[in-house]
Amino acid sequence: MTIVAFDFDGTLSDSEMTVLLGDRCGVADEMAAITERAMNDEIGYAESLRERAALLEGLSEAEARAAFDEVELREGSAGLIRALNDAGVTTAILTGGFKRGVAAALEKEDVGVDYIVSNSLPIEDGALTGDVEGPLIEGTKDTALESLAGDVGVSMSETVAVGDGANDLPMLEVAGLPIGFDPKPAVEPACEVVVTSMAEVRDTLLAEGVLDRT
Repeated sequence: MTIVAFDFDGTLSDSEMTVLLGDRCGVADEMAAITERAMNDEIGYAESLRERAALLEGLSEAEARAAFDEVELREGSAGLIRALNDAGVTTAILTGGFKRGVAAALEKEDVGVDYIVSNSLPIEDGALTGDVEGPLIEGTKDTALESLAGDVGVSMSETVAVGDGANDLPMLEVAGLPIGFDPKPAVEPACEVVVTSMAEVRDTLLAEGVLDRT
């Protein structure tokens, strides 16, 4: 298997970007409630993302940048990404979250991935507009993973997907090896393996021969 695609919020990171942004304008609780409903497949992901973005209208660019700078990788994530990169495995982050937060977290750990597919929050006159843009609003992660597999020249059977929420279901359902990271109840049936730490993800990839034990 030569592509390992990760979700970000709730998987590679235990930060929740929209909640960190919401903290900056007093709507974090509303953000968390919308996120939870979406991850449990109670409302559509696109609807939930637009609702959360709308709550952020008027947040200054400086405050948004400060929130993104708080985003951190989960324990073990950076080491796993480095091991995959060293093994020649193509690494990808497919997230409905925002590229600036992903980039900040990766830079903090001095680690990188081959592909990031994500959304963004447009800014006008120094503040968030309340809109959201990007390929993973209406678009789904199965299409993104299939496109990456085509670009890299591997079959879908050679892909691994790691995720936790309802918007990860499409990529989990098409991946050669679907790994659920402490998945929500609606997601777990689609997972071949269920883990609760990056160490367990690494053990699974070692067992599957994606990583060498050397």
